[in-house]
Formats: sequence, C-alpha cells, structure tokens
Amino acid sequence: MAADLTDFGNWLAVPSVVCLWAAVLLRAPGALRSPQQRGLWLAVATAAAAMTLNLPEVVARAMDRGAAYAHTIGLVRNLIGVLSAGAVLYFVAAATRGRRLQLASCAATVAWLAALVALDTAAPGHGTHTMPPVGDPVPSLAYWLVLISAHVIANTVCVGLCWRYSRRTGSRGLAAGLRLFGLGTALAGLFWVAYLAKALFASTWAMPALPLLMNLHGLLRAAAILVPTLFTLRRTFADITTAWRLWPLWRDLVEAVPHVALNKPRSSRVAELLWPPVQRDLLVYRKVIETRDAILILGEYARPGALEQARGHLADHGIPEQRRTAAALARVLKDARRAKLAGLPGQAGEAAALELPAAIQSSNEGGDLADEARFLVDVAEAYTSPATTEEVNAS
Repeated sequence: MAADLTDFGNWLAVPSVVCLWAAVLLRAPGALRSPQQRGLWLAVATAAAAMTLNLPEVVARAMDRGAAYAHTIGLVRNLIGVLSAGAVLYFVAAATRGRRLQLASCAATVAWLAALVALDTAAPGHGTHTMPPVGDPVPSLAYWLVLISAHVIANTVCVGLCWRYSRRTGSRGLAAGLRLFGLGTALAGLFWVAYLAKALFASTWAMPALPLLMNLHGLLRAAAILVPTLFTLRRTFADITTAWRLWPLWRDLVEAVPHVALNKPRSSRVAELLWPPVQRDLLVYRKVIETRDAILILGEYARPGALEQARGHLADHGIPEQRRTAAALARVLKDARRAKLAGLPGQAGEAAALELPAAIQSSNEGGDLADEARFLVDVAEAYTSPATTEEVNAS
C-alpha cells in the first residue's frame, strides 16, 4: 500500500512540473506588470524550478555524473526552494499590503540562504543532499533544520493569511486563487513537517506519502496562478456569446441608422467576432451602446403608444411578463426600421413617443450595462423570431 502511494506520487511528478511551467509561462506577461501578482508568480516559478531539479530522472542523472555534480544540483535545488518560501511570504505580504511583512520576508530569505551556504561549506565532503531512511542527514542536521524551518514558517504564515483574506475579499477570483494557493501550501507544509519528524525523531511513517503531497501542491499552485486567466477566458467567452446573439439586431438597426456605429460593420457575424473593429474587451460595450442609440433614434419613427399596444397584444396571447417587454420592443423596432428605410418622416423631437424599457433607462442613467445587455439579447431573440416577422409584415 505504501509503495503504491509512493509510485502514484512519483507518477504525478512530471504532470505537476509541466502544469507549473505552463502556468508560469501563461501568466508571466500580466504578472510581471502587476506588483500584486509578481510575488505569487515568483513563488510558483521558483517552486517549478525546485521541483524540476527534484524529478526522479534529474536526480538519477545527477548521481550518474558524480558526487560533485550531484552535490551542486542538490544545493541549488534547496536554495531555490528557500527562495520559493521567501517568495511565498512576499506574495502574502503584497496581497495583504503588509509593508513590514514584505521587508521581513526579504530579510529572512537572505538569512536562510546565507545560513544554508555556510552550513554546506562547513560540512565534510559530501554528495547530494538527502535525508536517508537510515543514518544521519547529509550534509548535516543543522543544515536540514534551517531548510525545514524556512519552509515550515513560510508555509504556516501563508496558509493562515490566505485563509483569512480569502474570506474577506469581495472578488471571487481572488478568493479562489487564495484558497487554492493556501491549500497547495498546506500540503507543502505537511511535506516539510514530515521531514522535521524524520530529522528530530527518526519517524518515517509519513515518508511514502511525501511525493504525492509535493506534487499535489504543485498542481494546486498551478491552478491558483491560472485563476485570473480562467476568469478572463470565461468573461471573454461570455462577451463573444453576447456579441454573437446581439449581432442580428445590431446589424439591422445600424443599417437603418448607420451614423450610430463607431466603425463600419464587418460583412458577417463571424468576421465581426474574429476581427472585431474595436478592442475585443470593448466589443459588447460598443454593441450595446450603438444598439441603444439606434433604438432612441428609431423611436421617432414609432407610432405613439406602439410599445404599450404591443405589450397588451402579447399579454392577450399569454406571453410571460419577463419576455413581453422585449418581444414588444422587437416588434416596434421592426416596424420603425421599416418606416425609416422607406423614407417616411419621423416625429422630430418626439422620441419619447417610444417609452424606453426600464433596463435601457437605468443603463442610460448610469445603471448596470450587463442588465441592459441581457435585455437586448432577449430583444434580439424576439427580433429574429419568425413570428415577429410575420406579425409585422401582416400589420
């Protein structure tokens, strides 16, 4: 059972390292520009480097190349691990705006690194750094206690602050990232506590689980650093979906009132989404604003009371209240657009003849643009409905 646990943990080593490096590379451009994210990125990047040097294949090749080379790889791995622990503290300090903790994390990291180099130099000649199942730690017990203390202290502080601030923040993305990072750090903390038990009490019962703890920690930290990317992808997908659904309504209204469009429309809906005429994150914003402006102008071509008349007609046909206003506006817009394209005179100065629905009014007065976008999507669905087209053509 213990051997199976160790084998599974070792099997996870490569996927964990690959996920860590993928997350580091994907987040590098944004993280390096953001002081709040830089510490998190550095913590994950250094953890990825340390775990890469700890891969079973890397360790085996280092041993094959001789004791001196194995010693160098082991020392570099431990130093990078301590740098990762310091970066963890720095990330927590940056996320909590703790200036004193930031300075303390930098000072502690320098002290830990210097102590490790000094203890390694003072130890008798040795190969790779290890904590063998039987026998004394290499290069010395003091070296391992300094190394373990760095990780245990950094991980304990990190877990506590991640948990506390994940419950306080109003951002779901930040809360998810803190919890994932805190959970991964907790697993790393258990890893080093097991090493502490081995160093002080020769306890080895937890050793078979250590590869699994460390590699699960890597996967969770990779997930934590990717949370902003996942939220961005979700928002981008939602924007693309909204723009796709708005396009038929927007295209027809802009065709009737072309001057409301900031840019000339693309030839097709696919082209509009693949090569948007504005920045992609502004695409839905522009579609909503231009659709609303076109509705305001086409209001001059609507018959007075047309919207309420259409609502009453839909109520008589059992259309639910939440769909009634959108469907009524879609019918009035079809009629108004047809009048505009036919060259019929509008009612200049009487745009109020088309009373704006509440969703458009509130957004026009500084309300929630997302609510207006959802309402206009409902209008677009009703606008493209064959039933709407048939009723307008029959009127």
